Amino acid sequence: MPLSARIDAAVSSAIRAGQAGPAPAKLAAALDYAVTPGGARIRPTILLSVAMACGDDRPGLASAAAAALELMHCASLVHDDLPCFDDAAIRRGKPSVHRAYGEPLAVLTGDSLIILAFDTIARAGTDDPARALELTRILARRSGMPFGICAGQGWESEAKIDLAAYHRSKTGALFMAATEMGAVAAGEPAEPWAELGARIGEAFQVADDLRDALGTEDSLGKPVGQDERLGRPSAVTEYGIDGAIDRLKNILAGAISSIPSCPGEAQLAGMVRKTAERLVPVRRTIPGE
Repeated sequence: MPLSARIDAAVSSAIRAGQAGPAPAKLAAALDYAVTPGGARIRPTILLSVAMACGDDRPGLASAAAAALELMHCASLVHDDLPCFDDAAIRRGKPSVHRAYGEPLAVLTGDSLIILAFDTIARAGTDDPARALELTRILARRSGMPFGICAGQGWESEAKIDLAAYHRSKTGALFMAATEMGAVAAGEPAEPWAELGARIGEAFQVADDLRDALGTEDSLGKPVGQDERLGRPSAVTEYGIDGAIDRLKNILAGAISSIPSCPGEAQLAGMVRKTAERLVPVRRTIPGE
């Protein structure tokens, strides 16, 4: 089964579990709305790629971990789009959840997806409770405080921002979860895989900063120019366009070299290289430069 189909099946199964029973219809529909269409599903793809590189001896648990990670990511997008944060009208080319369902249901949707993420791991963990417990710990650590995506959002309220810590938490945390959880799902220790996730996460943050500066709403399916409008820290602000592109290339080269030794090391390196090719933008002239 292709990875994309495996991920979609796992996410769909998790959402159906969240909609089961006499559930409130609007909130049940909002859960599905928040996760489809799924975008690139890059975080669960990395997770399963690492699990496969390490042997993937518990595929059901690895698929559940991938779904849980994607649910957590989608929950963060729902919350990021709320009026109290970005107040974004568009996400993945359609109205954001709070625009489609209202702010109260959007808050509940994000909350429900977070809880469903942990439930998904728990339900799949009966064959190997020790691995499931470690997967739960990693997802919690990379989602909350002090090292997770909540910390990343929190940095935006500080007068003085540590850009490296901000990027590591806001974007890098779930990529670190992807590599760590992929290894753990396949019976390997998490720690050797943290650097790969951190480097991929930093690369995605720099690439996102570049897309925000260079892209269009039509091409990205979400508002652009948000970093400048909201006064956010940005690699483009820090290094300029060309400097940010050079930094992105250096980060990606370091990511490939940081892959731990494993049976599927070559295939995993190929996946990271393909990801790199998609991330590095073509430099174009910005009006006024």
